[in-house]
Amino acid sequence: MPTTEALVPAPHADRTARSPRRAGGRLWIAVLCGATLCCAAMSVRPLWAQEVAPRPATESPYFLVSGGDAATDRLPLKKTEVDVRISGVIADVTVTQHYRNEGSRAIEARYVFPGSTRAAVSGLNVRLADRLVTAQIREKQQARIEYQTAQAEGKTAALLEQKLPNVFQMNVANILPGDDVRVELRYSELLVPQGGNYQFVFPTVVGPRYNSPQSENAAAAWVAQPFLRSGVAPAGDFALKVALDTPLDLQEVRSRTHAIEVHRDGRDARHATVALAAGSGPAHDRDFVLDYRLAGDAIASGLMLHRAQGGPGGGENFFLAMVEPPKAVAATAISPRDYVFVVDISGSMHGFPLDTAKQVLERLIGGLRPSDTFNVLLFSGSNKALSPHSVPATRANIDRALATIGDARAGGSTELIPALRRVYDEPKAPDVSRTVVVVTDGYVTVEREAFELVRRNLSNANLFTFGIGSSVNRHLMEGLARAGMGEPFVITDPAQAPEQAARFRRMVESPVLTSVRARFEGLDVYDVEPAVLPDVLGERPVVVFGKWRGAPTGRMVVEGRSASGPYRQEVAVDGTARHEAPALRTLWARHRIAALSDQEALEGGDAHAKPITALGLQYGLLTQYTSFIAVDQVVRNLAPQDAEGVDHPSPLPQGVGEQAIGQSVGAEVPSTPEPAALGAVAVVLSVLCMLQRRSRRRGGRHAERFTA
Repeated sequence: MPTTEALVPAPHADRTARSPRRAGGRLWIAVLCGATLCCAAMSVRPLWAQEVAPRPATESPYFLVSGGDAATDRLPLKKTEVDVRISGVIADVTVTQHYRNEGSRAIEARYVFPGSTRAAVSGLNVRLADRLVTAQIREKQQARIEYQTAQAEGKTAALLEQKLPNVFQMNVANILPGDDVRVELRYSELLVPQGGNYQFVFPTVVGPRYNSPQSENAAAAWVAQPFLRSGVAPAGDFALKVALDTPLDLQEVRSRTHAIEVHRDGRDARHATVALAAGSGPAHDRDFVLDYRLAGDAIASGLMLHRAQGGPGGGENFFLAMVEPPKAVAATAISPRDYVFVVDISGSMHGFPLDTAKQVLERLIGGLRPSDTFNVLLFSGSNKALSPHSVPATRANIDRALATIGDARAGGSTELIPALRRVYDEPKAPDVSRTVVVVTDGYVTVEREAFELVRRNLSNANLFTFGIGSSVNRHLMEGLARAGMGEPFVITDPAQAPEQAARFRRMVESPVLTSVRARFEGLDVYDVEPAVLPDVLGERPVVVFGKWRGAPTGRMVVEGRSASGPYRQEVAVDGTARHEAPALRTLWARHRIAALSDQEALEGGDAHAKPITALGLQYGLLTQYTSFIAVDQVVRNLAPQDAEGVDHPSPLPQGVGEQAIGQSVGAEVPSTPEPAALGAVAVVLSVLCMLQRRSRRRGGRHAERFTA
């Protein structure tokens, strides 16, 4: 290190001018100044973060502040009730939020809450005393104007908006002291089996998001929603019940996430009711996940029809086809494959998520074949690769990768986009298939930017996701996998790691059905979704939505190519069956909206805003461009200007610590430094130690000379 050597006096230097003690002192001062500058540089926040004066994380809006004005009820949401009715492959869900103002001042309650990424939200009611107000669907800006007008006039009103496909916000204006307001929202969801297993998921909490300046949500107010402190139980009560009605006998009903009570109908094995077990503790700080299987591991293959009964549907008939995939055939010759594991080690991954991620990666990387190559990219605010390029899956390389992952510590922000860009910038051989595996909890706001990046690089690699945590961002997990023509995996319990890793291996080796086509004979169909069917991976069925007209006759033919040759399966139309499945109408529209939203994310801008808005208004659905607005026409608050806005706090998701809040713009919560910062500090300390030893040696030699 030449710059360091220059600070040490040569043997023939003027000893009266530069004593060893003075030289050492100056040396230490210089190095300490350099270290201070390094640390200061590392602690300087980017300009985008300095534009807003930071608040201590102990204050609002990051955490609920107890005390304060006793006249204002800061916890107005007293109870949430969830009623689920599953019939076949469709779940109809009613969520009732009970708001009660126990303070002495009128309030506006604002609540950010999660929803299923597949939910078609189709209705909203408000019950105030003996009055029922049915919400209307409106263009988003128009709904806001109507809500603000009603609020200013002193009327009780409710506004439901979609912030993301899985994040909603409820605003309820002019809740007077003593008021009890019940807001009911309804949605439908399609349950697609995986490997014979059906799963219903009800998310209960929106996890804290790292708000990147690259995100279109960088200025979104909902991202700064308040949270309860770590260890504080969720505010309000929570109740959930499920009624199961299946076409075949129920073989197994279980939940890995919650203690449940299952009651079966002794006379009919196709029916069961499920409720949360009494006395099992807080239930709404994590996703509720219910798994069930049917007898014989069968799936409900077939064609479901809905015939219009007049009304707002305009006479449209809808169908849903679900076809079981062929069984995976063991491939005798599998092409070499390159795997890149992109692993989130940000602050929100601290504890259970990162520990579980390590277990998953141990199984995924440990199971690679000798013909495979791989690399590992750890990311938080910065990113670091195991190797500049992918390396062969030798035992030595696998052990080195697992040791590196095992030593990783969580801390810092979540810069997903730079990590993905680095992966896609790495060239690959033309004869090698590349698979990117992203492991994260998904607590970011760059969903749209990430989807666009993955879709633009689809020719470079396909992409799978592993979402790990009690309340992961399923919108990101599912959207990334859909954009990358892969599959999402969500792990809420460490015990799931082995089975999910094994399922990934079965899927990724080779598709079980390629060049998939669906055609109809004898049934006049149109507006079919999706327009192009993706390759079918192991255990994932073929799902087709659409509209039909004329007589309910004919058949659907699914064709493709499997590992053993051409594949063909027929599904007959049962014209004698009851054609009553009204949820198909909203599910088709929801699927079409999702396809347009994906295309909009790829193209950028809002080119598809008009067709999405039109679909939302026609089919009465909540979208990014439409909202539900309900207004009670009675003027109840004579001083609406005195009402106070209250942001109802969410609990921290189970297993997530307060350091996750430090990812938000402006929040200052102590967290582990970025890996790059730790490396810089280590270098500075190493230099200090080296110089100290050198100074002592030189000091010793000078002492000998002076005493000689």
